[in-house]
Amino acid sequence: MTYESAKVPNVITIDGPSGSGKGTLAARLAVHYGYNLLDSGALYRLLGLKAEQEGLFHEGAFRGNVIPTEQLANLALTLDIQFIPDADQQLLVLLDGHDVTQVIRTEQTGHLASQVAVIPEVREALLQRQRDFAVQPGLIADGRDMGTVVFPDAPAKIYLTASANARAERRVKQLQNMAIDANIDNILSDIVARDRRDMERAIAPLKPADDALIVDSSSKGIDEVLAELIRYIDLHV
Repeated sequence: MTYESAKVPNVITIDGPSGSGKGTLAARLAVHYGYNLLDSGALYRLLGLKAEQEGLFHEGAFRGNVIPTEQLANLALTLDIQFIPDADQQLLVLLDGHDVTQVIRTEQTGHLASQVAVIPEVREALLQRQRDFAVQPGLIADGRDMGTVVFPDAPAKIYLTASANARAERRVKQLQNMAIDANIDNILSDIVARDRRDMERAIAPLKPADDALIVDSSSKGIDEVLAELIRYIDLHV
């Protein structure tokens, strides 16, 4: 099945920077509408994690600074992954049948994901795979280029953002809940640097689609944002 040729069901895209709340809201929307779920950012984290497990990284970088492009592209095509909203409407992520939900959210895995995400061959390998998630009854697609690149014809597009400070505070709380020490200054610095990389990269830069609803969640609770998104989606799908 290809995105262009198939009768694609309703697709709702949610793009935005890291820490804006996309993951939680995507899981809740998937439960609300009974749709399938795609966390595209997790794909890169999963690929980074799998590449590390396969020995392609050494001390957080590619061995000898040589990028194993073909191996990474092959891994991207064969990853055994599942995204499942659990009973609490949070996202459960499985890799090779194992729960890696917490592992892929660490800063280390995020760093690995950033390295593989800028490789054109890897992005191409994952593009069709992402589109293949669009099956009946519908799809909630969470990422950074879902509405601009992967599903440009989606009937409902959302760009969720928040200030860097608000996102850093949320990240600290998330890590603390995982019993992981966190320094807010370091996390804020990482968020700002990651935003810059994502927005300035040549391939699929982070930006809202021209027809996206832009929502700033800096001072809004999750339930308030969810209600706003549902009102918008119900008018467009």
